[in-house]
Amino acid sequence: QSFKLLGFLDVQSVPCARESVLYGSLGSLVVGLGHFLATSRVRRSCDFAVGGFICTMLGYWFYCRYNLAQHRIRQRMLKEGMRNKILFEGSSLDPERKQTGNERSDS
Repeated sequence: QSFKLLGFLDVQSVPCARESVLYGSLGSLVVGLGHFLATSRVRRSCDFAVGGFICTMLGYWFYCRYNLAQHRIRQRMLKEGMRNKILFEGSSLDPERKQTGNERSDS
């Protein structure tokens, strides 16, 4: 059973969705309460709270997705490097293998 926000955003399976909603609700509370304590205007504070929710949620969403993309790129590069290390280990194409003068003249 999954929780869908607004009927289309599956919070459990979409990466960063859960954290974005949680941080957005916290941002909404902070902005709305802060504005209310400063001005004592209820309706305007609710408007600020909705704006704070949207801004905080989208801000964290983009930040999290950017970090996730960077992590996946680093993971892919590491996986490819490990595959190449296993493939070329011990062969003449191994970059870590010390080449002697005889091996250099053969190529």
